[in-house]
Amino acid sequence: MKNNSDWRKRIDQKKPGTKPEVSPEDAAKKHKTSWNSVAKWYDVLLEDSTDTYQEKVILPNILRIVAPKKNMKILDIACGQGYFSRAFAGKGATVTACDIAPELIEIAIKNSPKDISYTTTSADNLSFKDGNSVDTAVIVLAIQNIENIVGTFAEAKRVLKPGGKLVLVLNHPAFRIVGGSSWQWDAGPQKQYRRIDSYMSDSQHKIDMTPAKDRQIRKTFTVSFHRPLQSYFKALNKAGFAVARLEEWISHKVSEPGPRADEENRMKKEIPMFICLEAIKL
Repeated sequence: MKNNSDWRKRIDQKKPGTKPEVSPEDAAKKHKTSWNSVAKWYDVLLEDSTDTYQEKVILPNILRIVAPKKNMKILDIACGQGYFSRAFAGKGATVTACDIAPELIEIAIKNSPKDISYTTTSADNLSFKDGNSVDTAVIVLAIQNIENIVGTFAEAKRVLKPGGKLVLVLNHPAFRIVGGSSWQWDAGPQKQYRRIDSYMSDSQHKIDMTPAKDRQIRKTFTVSFHRPLQSYFKALNKAGFAVARLEEWISHKVSEPGPRADEENRMKKEIPMFICLEAIKL
């Protein structure tokens, strides 16, 4: 991890006319995050369960797409507690990672090998990385929690090498809309369907992250931003990316036995949970 003196030295060496940098520490302080309060719970969720979407759906697919290997430089933006960072490093890649939540970074450092470098900063301030220094950047299940996606994509482009890739994984915005989508049952034909009440409007939502056993004691929330797909494509284009791949990933889970189980399992294969975008730096 680079220290403050390293950062100050890079400021002194900046070319005339470039925008002054903000330190990662100041960036993290400027952008408050709701993830500090759920850091330990989220770590337990990923590390103690063998049946998470992260492990069964996202991990095998992200490894296939990113294809980490020796001497490959990967930046994990909004890395959380380092779950995917460790997976990339395990394949031989040189991994640096950042997150705005100090508690998550603390857990990541504790659980990771020393050759993964972690920094506490917001996703729209990657001043700890030099320009044109990264082969692939990833943002996994985090872009929907980031308000400034234009700035985030601009910073990702700056640090990527020419032709470098930015890989995004997020809850599918066409089918997974907080307060605007739900599973419904049509009793006539005995069919399950996904009801969509809103899609095109950008919106901000508070998500209750409180474990069930604690809900009578306190409430802990995180913030999620819904955007239609065109908002992501427009922001990527504005930053200087071209989307080269779009994949939709379904749930791996199976319903409990019952009269609706077959139909529910059919619909799990028809309505994707996640979407993956791979964008190339132009």
